[in-house]
Amino acid sequence: MEVFFIALVSYLLGSIPFGFLLTKLFLKQDIRNIGSGNIGATNVLRTGNKLIGFSTLFLDILKAVIPIIFIKYNFPDYIFISSLSVFLGHVFPVWLKFKGGKGVATYVGILFCINYVLGFVFIISWFIIFLLSKYSSLSSLLASLIIPIYHFFLIGDKNHFFFIILFILIFYTHRENIKRLKNNTESKTKIY
Repeated sequence: MEVFFIALVSYLLGSIPFGFLLTKLFLKQDIRNIGSGNIGATNVLRTGNKLIGFSTLFLDILKAVIPIIFIKYNFPDYIFISSLSVFLGHVFPVWLKFKGGKGVATYVGILFCINYVLGFVFIISWFIIFLLSKYSSLSSLLASLIIPIYHFFLIGDKNHFFFIILFILIFYTHRENIKRLKNNTESKTKIY
């Protein structure tokens, strides 16, 4: 029963659609009708309002950090269940008919909670790839691929399968971006 409650609460916190809520509240727009239609921070930036875009990024990270830190210190055996539930909540939120974000900001929060080194590896990898390519999607895909590789070779515990699963989920959420990258029609992102 305990594990079910942890998974459910983690999922519900992860499913709070901050990009949708902030654009609705402050811009009186439905983010699902803008740009890619995604509720994540990259698409919110396409509204032209950087404050709301970066607020979405911060809150999507924070909604992972709060439950996972609590679980880490109170129920450490369930940290990976909580992490996966938060991620699935973001990607498949019950409030928006299971059509959510791509999970990258929430993944960053998860990484920093599990092992802050992994969080920094992701951020540094993302920025290097972004500076070279200007594609947020490509940066997210490659940085999320680097994490299980880094974890396997440099940390080496049995939990690298968790990071492989999250990479597969991020790959899945970016399938349309991958098609556009292959066709050279993906939009470059301005974050400054």
